[in-house]
Amino acid sequence: MMRVLFVTSECFPLVKTGGLADVSAALPPALAQLGIDVRVLLPGYPAVLDGLEGRRTARPLSDLPGGGSGRLIAGHLANGVPVYAIDQPELFDRPGNPYLAPGGADWTDNPLRFGTLGWVAAGFAQTTSSHQWRPDLLHGHDWQAGLMPAYVAFQGSPRPATVMTIHNIAYQGQFPPDLLPALHLPAHSFQVDGIEYYGGIGFLKAGLYYADRLTTVSPTYAREVQSADYGCGLEGLLASRTDQFDGILNGVDYGIWNPATDPHLIRPYDPDRLDAKIANKVALQAGFGLAPDPDAPLFALVSRLTWHKGADLLLAALPALLARGGQLVVLGTGDKSLEAALLRVAGSHPRAVGVHIGYDEALAHRIQAGADVLMVPSRAEPCGLTQLYALRYGTVPLVRRTGGLEDTVIDATPAALADGCATGFAFDDPTPGALVWAIRRAIDLFHQRDRWQTIQRRAMTRDFGWDASARAYAGLYQRLISGRQAPSP
Repeated sequence: MMRVLFVTSECFPLVKTGGLADVSAALPPALAQLGIDVRVLLPGYPAVLDGLEGRRTARPLSDLPGGGSGRLIAGHLANGVPVYAIDQPELFDRPGNPYLAPGGADWTDNPLRFGTLGWVAAGFAQTTSSHQWRPDLLHGHDWQAGLMPAYVAFQGSPRPATVMTIHNIAYQGQFPPDLLPALHLPAHSFQVDGIEYYGGIGFLKAGLYYADRLTTVSPTYAREVQSADYGCGLEGLLASRTDQFDGILNGVDYGIWNPATDPHLIRPYDPDRLDAKIANKVALQAGFGLAPDPDAPLFALVSRLTWHKGADLLLAALPALLARGGQLVVLGTGDKSLEAALLRVAGSHPRAVGVHIGYDEALAHRIQAGADVLMVPSRAEPCGLTQLYALRYGTVPLVRRTGGLEDTVIDATPAALADGCATGFAFDDPTPGALVWAIRRAIDLFHQRDRWQTIQRRAMTRDFGWDASARAYAGLYQRLISGRQAPSP
C-alpha cells in the first residue's frame, strides 16, 4: 500500500483560515478510497491538540529548529483520517490565528515554527524502527511546508519522493539569511540554485526548487504563474520546471457542502425543490437586517477582504448594484481600510447591505444557501472553492475570468444560454466598469425566472467532487514512487 504524508499548516475542522484547510481535510479521505494510506502532519496548535480523537504520544522530538524539543502526537479526525501533531508549546501553544499575533502582525518566530513543520516531516523518512510508520512520499502545501523538500534532499538517499503544491503564490515565506543555522540549513544551500531568494531564505522558493514534482490547484493558474503578471517573482523557476508542474483542480467535499443535507440551513433543497431555497434567502435577509424582499437580487461575498480578492472593485461597483435594487451581504476579514469602508456602506444602507467582519463556518453555509449570486471578483484566484460551493447551492457565481474561476464557471453568453450550459457570469478586466457590466447582466437575468432557474439547475448538477482530482494525484504519486529524478541539493 502506498504511504503518503500530507504536510500542512491547516486542516478543517481543527484549524481553518482559508481553502487550504478544506483541501487538507477532503483530499486525504478521497485518496484513502483509492487504497492509499494517507496521514496528515500539523503544527500542534491548541485547537488541533484539543480536537484530535484517540490522542496518544507517538515519539519524542529533539533538536528542532531553534534548539527546542517536544513530542509527536498521533490521533485521528472524526472521519478516521490519521493525524500527527507537533506538540511544542513554545512554538504553537498560542491563541487565535495560526500565523498572526493578536495585533495582526506575523508572529516573529514564524520561520522557526514552520521550519519545525518541515523538519519533523522530513524526519519521518529517517525512521529505522519497524514499529514506526514511514511514508513513501511527502506532499507539502504552501510556504509553511516549503523547507520540507529541502530537508529531505539534504538527507541523501534513499529517501521518499516529494511533491509541493502552491495554493497561493502571493504568500511565499521570506526570512533573513542569519536564520540559516537555527533552521538547520547547510551553508551551501544559500545560493540561487537553492533556498536563497532576493537575499533571504525563501520557504516557498525552496519547496519549488527541491521538490520532485510541483502542482497547483487549477490548470489555468498553472499557466498563469509561469508569467510575470502572476508569478510574483517565481515565474522563472516555475517556467524552468514546466515539465514537472501540473495543475490539478481542487474539489468539493459534498458530504459537507450539500444543500439537500446541510444542517446549517433553514430548509434543505435540491434541483427539484428550488422553491425551498427562498426560505433560506428570507432567513438570511432577516439575519443581516435587510429588507425582507424575496424579489430583490441578493448578492454575497464570502472572502478575505483584500486587493487581490477584488474587494475594492466590489466597493466601487456597489452604487450601481444598489441602484438596480440589489442587496449585498459580506462575510470576511482582511485589510482594515476595506473592512471599514464596507462597514460604512452598511451603516448608510442598513436595509440593503449587511457586513459581518470575521469568519463563521455556519454563516458561510447559510449565505451560500440564501444568496442569489456569489461574487468572486478576484484579480488572481488559484482555484477558488466558494464558487464551487455556490454552484452546488444554486447560488449563481459571478467571477473574474482568472485561475480556477475560468476553469469552473461557464459565462451566461447568448450561445451558452441557448445551449443550456451556462452556470454563471464572468468578466475579464479587473475594473469597476467590467464588474458593473457583469452585475447588470446578472440582475437582468435574475428577473427572468425560468431562465434563472435553468442556470441554477445546471450549476447544481455540475460535479466538482474530489474523485477525479484524487485519481490525478494518485497517478502522480505512483509515477514518482516508481522512478523519480530529484534535483541535486
